[in-house]
Amino acid sequence: MATLCIPGRLETGAGSLNKLASLVATQGASKVLIVMDSFLAREPLNVARKVGDILKEGNIEFGLFSEFAGEPTTIDVDNAVQKAKEVNAQCIVAVGGGSALDIAKAVSVFSINPDIKWNEIVQKDYLRCIPIIAIPTTAGTGSEATKIMVITNTETNSKMNPGHPELTPKVAILDPELSVSLPQNFTAFTGMDALCHAMEGYVSIRATNLTDFYALESIKICGEALSLVYENGADIDARQKMLLASYYAGVAFSNASTNLAHAAGRALGAKFHIPHGLSVTVLLPFVMSFGLEAAQERYANVAVALGADNSLEEGKLAKEAVRIIEEYNDKFMIWDAAKKYITNTDEFRSSIPALVEDAMMGVKLNPKGNNGIITNRKIPTEDDVKVIFEQLADRVDMV
Repeated sequence: MATLCIPGRLETGAGSLNKLASLVATQGASKVLIVMDSFLAREPLNVARKVGDILKEGNIEFGLFSEFAGEPTTIDVDNAVQKAKEVNAQCIVAVGGGSALDIAKAVSVFSINPDIKWNEIVQKDYLRCIPIIAIPTTAGTGSEATKIMVITNTETNSKMNPGHPELTPKVAILDPELSVSLPQNFTAFTGMDALCHAMEGYVSIRATNLTDFYALESIKICGEALSLVYENGADIDARQKMLLASYYAGVAFSNASTNLAHAAGRALGAKFHIPHGLSVTVLLPFVMSFGLEAAQERYANVAVALGADNSLEEGKLAKEAVRIIEEYNDKFMIWDAAKKYITNTDEFRSSIPALVEDAMMGVKLNPKGNNGIITNRKIPTEDDVKVIFEQLADRVDMV
């Protein structure tokens, strides 16, 4: 038996943003809150004006919330909820990267469930939410296709990732024209995040035939388009492919869960303020090596999807998957980027016990849920996670 939660409607292609007003109407809404990354709302991009003009033409009233920076926090959510109440929002339009989409999901819950606790969200059989229209401008988080949000609790400095089927956006719009301005480094970070989502969704013990389809297709597209879009960000066709790969990966991991790279990456990102895609990507090859034997056939399939010679025997193909990811990390300057955040590896090593505790926290808080640890084919111990962080420190030392 398998269940698949996906957005109710998907619009793709250059110019698909122009359908926004009519799509808002399909949700029975005439007042919306736009949640948008601040740099998109400002000059020179001024996406807020473009979105606003489209809504005005459709006689849709709207307010804008863009007063946040970096990865979203509980304070950002509180401020956004207040804005949603001021405009009496009946629909949330999220435009941007994962931060904008995650804040939108939180607003959709807390605007009409003000007394609900964060840890209660996942426990609800039914959850009333304001409908969300998700418009990603990066090809990485896949949040436009997921039932999960990631919010940093400012009181504990830890990342929460509650999920619920009703958090899945009602509509997703994948317009490649909105992603061409993404800088090369973030094109790499977000693209590798999408690839990691797909791989971990595929390797998860909760993978199904349904999620396998989306995961392998995403991996294949990443193998074809990620290098192209990294080398030429104006390549609309490659941008469209990566948006679709990210969407497919979102469907896969939202329904099958991510694994250790994300559990450890969340801890790493929160502690060292590393962008999410980068924090996951630097850990991925070490996590793959850790679980290689337990998921040999699946990693072999990953290698083939990424373009490896399928005539190789299974064990060699599995190792080839690790080699390809290491090659990507070199090509996309991932290690150099990591060095900018992990500037002192001695200090990093001293923080490893706290990182391990944070990475394993999901098991304690949600022992039966999609916490990224128990969904591994090979379930790690605290010592295993410690070794992975030590391997990261060794690798950063080489830069």
